Order: sequence, then structure tokens, then C-alpha cells
Amino acid sequence: MTGAAIEANGLGMTYGRKRGWALRDCSFRLPAGRVCALVGPNGAGKSTLLGLAAGLLRPTEGSLRVLGTGPGEARSRIAYVSQDKPLYPQLTVADTLWAGAELNPATWDREAADRVAGPLPQDAKVRTLSGGQRTRLALALALGKRPELMLLDEPMADLDPLARHQLMGILMAEAAENATTIVMSSHILTELEGSCDYLLFVDGGRVRLGGESDDIVAAHALVTGQARDLAPHTVVESRTTGRQLTALVRKEGPVDPADWDVTEPSLEELLLAHLRSPEAPPLLTPSAHAREEVAAG
Repeated sequence: MTGAAIEANGLGMTYGRKRGWALRDCSFRLPAGRVCALVGPNGAGKSTLLGLAAGLLRPTEGSLRVLGTGPGEARSRIAYVSQDKPLYPQLTVADTLWAGAELNPATWDREAADRVAGPLPQDAKVRTLSGGQRTRLALALALGKRPELMLLDEPMADLDPLARHQLMGILMAEAAENATTIVMSSHILTELEGSCDYLLFVDGGRVRLGGESDDIVAAHALVTGQARDLAPHTVVESRTTGRQLTALVRKEGPVDPADWDVTEPSLEELLLAHLRSPEAPPLLTPSAHAREEVAAG
């Protein structure tokens, strides 16, 4: 697919003076058809970014385009599952799925919804469901809508490991079969590493890392040795044990194997290092740069 699923330029959102800025000067581009991990510490602005993309919030400053138009105009093409997964507590599972079909008559895919909701008791009221069961139902509604863009805020937090594995498989099949763009926030980094091909790392209200996961990992190296000069590479994080220096660096050319033992970091190692080093400069691959930024540069 071509084009951008989400594109932000100078995006900012504040909830007032007391709470400050949730996002500030946030610019990035997410190409369509990607499975994107949205990661960052608590309070980084992840939920705010998803709410803005879903058209539920209006930005304080900057611009945001979703599927080539304004977020509100794209709402019928988006499925959004928030952390609290709001559902009508008095409806049964069957009633909830019926309502999903009635609200999305042109696109509703009952088979897709049933793949997720199948294990749920159809006559049970939503208020009697466990947290994991409500998650299943919310994801069933999202998939049944057959959206072009799925925005999922901590979707797997209530699920046991087996259910997470099963539902992640269903989501990945959806992305592969229908070129659906999926943006998924999560704190389970190892789960995202094997599933997502794109990364947006948000911290301090800005995107600090953005682009293809493999390219971002390949741009870094874990080095260990007794030398002290790592120039011209950018040191993200370093520590010294005895005479041994270990560092995560952003490579500026090849690392000299005569001075350093070099390994590729895992995505989890990379993200944890950047979390511990908020002063590290941002890195966006070419596909993650907003078009206006490219034109201006």
C-alpha cells in the first residue's frame, strides 16, 4: 500500500496548565499497511495520540491527518479500542455483536467477529464478563467493522498468555490478509518485538524513535571493550565494570572490531536504554518523516 495511515506535524495537546502538555511538537508519518508498536513510559502521550487519531480529541496545536483526511472524517474507517473498553453493560454478547452489525452494515464481517468472540457465552450480559472476556468482545467489534486502521490501546493487558498469543495471531492474520494498518500500544515489549514491523517510541510528548523496527535496531550496536573513545558514534547509554566498558551506540559507520566486541541489541534492550537516556537524540527513518518536514529540509 502507498500513502500514510497517520501523519502529524507539530502536533500538540494540553489538558490545561495544571496537567501540562501531553504531546508537544510531535511530528511523524506512519505508512499504511504497517503493524506499529506504540511504546513509551506511563504519561508519555500514547493514549492521547490514539485518542486524537480516533477523532475523539481535538489537538491544541499542529495538524493530524488520518487515512488522508481529518480524523473525524475518517471515523467510519477506523476501529478504536481504548484501555477501558466501553461497552453497554446491560446488553448480552449476542446483542452487542448484533449492534455492531447494525451500525456497520456496509462493512460488517460476522466471520471475523466470531473468530474472536467465539469462546464467549452469547447470552451473558456484558456486566458479568471478566476483564479478559470484555477485551475479546471489544476486539471482536473492532475486527468485525473491517476497518482500514485499528487503534488499540493496551489491548492485551487483561488477557492470559495463551489468549494473548491467540488474539495476536488473529490480528496479524488480519493485517496480512487485508492490509489493515494496526497501531498497538503495550508495555509487553517482547510480545511486540515478534509481531510489529514498525515502531513509534513516544517519550516526553514527542516521537523519539520512529520507523521500521529492523532498521532502527540495525542502526544501533551493543559494544564491549577496554577502549574509551567511541567517536564518531552517538552513545545512547554506557556503563563501566572494572576496565570493561559496555555501551549502546547509534552507529555512524562501522564499529572497529579491533577495539570492540559488537552485537546487535534486541528491541527490548534498545528501548530500555532509550528510556533510561531521555537526552539521547531522536531517530526517525525516512519513511517516518512527515512530508512537510521532508519538503522543508
